[in-house]
Formats: sequence, structure tokens, C-alpha cells
Amino acid sequence: MEVQFTLNGKKVSTEIAADTVLLNLLRDLGCKSVKCGCETTNCGLCTVWIDGKSRLSCSVLAASIDGHEVTTLEGVEKEAAEFGSFLAQEGAEQCGFCSQGFIMNVLAMFRELKNPSIEEIKEYLAGNLCRCTGYMGQLRAIQKYMEVRNTAVNITVKKMGGEE
Repeated sequence: MEVQFTLNGKKVSTEIAADTVLLNLLRDLGCKSVKCGCETTNCGLCTVWIDGKSRLSCSVLAASIDGHEVTTLEGVEKEAAEFGSFLAQEGAEQCGFCSQGFIMNVLAMFRELKNPSIEEIKEYLAGNLCRCTGYMGQLRAIQKYMEVRNTAVNITVKKMGGEE
């Protein structure tokens, strides 16, 4: 069967088997940031955005994305690198295996929630497992990134003559 969708801003048309899982299709298309860690929707390593919402690609049939927009880490490299530097500064990127899915979920959270509390952050990211960091470094990185990001937004608003 043929599936047509937008992948990281580019139109894609490809043949798939009816039982193809999105994770495998994306890797076949060169998106190596999408990883398989558990195949049970428990680790978050395969996180992508479908129409802007975080989804676990190991639990999505590729046929269901026909006509939709899929974004992987390769599609948000600049944003991901910026946040990744905050992770590195906090020592929260130790082995890096879980980083791609974690970063995709953090960036989605920033798009969805305005100034989330620590509890909201923890709840939003509950499905991302990391065996190296203990999560405190990740939380510090998120808080510092939010501070910098919110400051930049406020400066832009002021320059445009708007209010905070």
C-alpha cells in the first residue's frame, strides 16, 4: 500500500506493508534519531510529532499517517541543539541514548504548556525513561532553558511594542 505524508517539511510517498510500524518506516527513510528501546510504549525513545503532538512511533501503524505531518528530531535540529546544550551543561546527557525522544517531548511540552510547574513537567515527561541521569539534571536543564526562552520571548514582545 502507498502512504503519502509530510516528513520534516518534505512530501514523502512510499510503499509499505499493511503491518509496518511508523518507527521502522522512519528509520528506513533515514531518520536515525527515532530509536527502539522497548517496543512496549514504555521508554519514549521513539517519540515523534504527528501533526505537532507527541506520539510513540512504535505504537503507530505507518498506514495511519497518510496525509499527516510527521516531525522527527532531524526536523527540529536547531531547537534540539539549543536545548541539548542545556542538557550537556547540567550533565544530563550522559550516554545520550534516550536524549532524542526526551528532547522531542520537551520541545512539544514547550509548545503546548506556558510556564509549566515542576509537577507539570514531571507529569508531561513521565513516559521518558533514562537510566543514567536520575532526572534532576534534566529538570535543571529544563528550568534553565525555560528561563532563557521566556526572557527571549519577553524581549521580542517588548521590541515589537507589545506587553509582556
